[in-house]
Amino acid sequence: MALSFLLVTACNSSEIKKSNISAEQAEKIAECRVVQHIMGETCVPKNPQRLIAISRFALAHTLVLGVKPIGSTLDYQYPLYLKNRITGIDQIGEMYEPNLEKIMLLKPDLILGWETSRSIYPILSQISPTVLFKWDGTSSWQEHFNFVAKILGKQEAAREALKHYYQRTEKLKTDLSNRYKNKKISIFEIYGGMRIYPDDKSSFAASILEDVGLQIKTQSNKELSTGPLSEEKLEEVDGDLIFVLIFSDRTNESREAFEELQQKSLWQKLRAVQNGRVYLVDRETWVGSNLIAADLVIDDLYKYLVNTP
Repeated sequence: MALSFLLVTACNSSEIKKSNISAEQAEKIAECRVVQHIMGETCVPKNPQRLIAISRFALAHTLVLGVKPIGSTLDYQYPLYLKNRITGIDQIGEMYEPNLEKIMLLKPDLILGWETSRSIYPILSQISPTVLFKWDGTSSWQEHFNFVAKILGKQEAAREALKHYYQRTEKLKTDLSNRYKNKKISIFEIYGGMRIYPDDKSSFAASILEDVGLQIKTQSNKELSTGPLSEEKLEEVDGDLIFVLIFSDRTNESREAFEELQQKSLWQKLRAVQNGRVYLVDRETWVGSNLIAADLVIDDLYKYLVNTP
């Protein structure tokens, strides 16, 4: 009943006249600032205290900026690298199906989500000021981060966080020196099948590798980057090094699939396999699209490319 009421209110909100605004509402308006987003304009509080994040991307960005939401959606479950950062954050359903009743009961003063919440925006915006950002894929993670920083008024914190990222990529580039100058790196994930990652900056992981001066193996057949990768095509994606992305925090299915792949004769013929240059990394981290995950990807690159003989 409450949600039905909110939906009706949303449909009729345009009929509210300025003269009907209470003194308390007027004070709140004075304490907010208007921001543009994909659904139009929203007046957001200058210092939100009860933020809700309807996206794991938004959740991670806010944590980097020193703002801890009171509630957040899940993407099946929280990524392993966020587990020690989410104590005290209420779960409000899954990323594509947030629990509206829970959101309402938490009484947020700002809701931050992404464009998948367009259909429920009229309801969300009646519960609290709501801002939705456009999703252009994992490669646009820095744009999303800066957008969240702007909404929260944390631009300076964002600049410092990105400065730290670029300091680390530059240092790693120096530490790598020229040892991988002519080496080609392949990245693919394995979980219910295999998928190769594109050979450009259109993925989060590839964007980091390029920032540190590493080269992704060029795919002559672009279809390999858009669909499932068959075992017969493994030779075409063979690189001097291979990073295999597996789900390390859910079930053993991903690791077992990789172990099964290792027994295949086509796999054993790969150059990277024969040279012992295949590395397993956490899939959720390498697609994380935020600075917390980026820091851990850089740690992995140090571990396998600098500190490993």
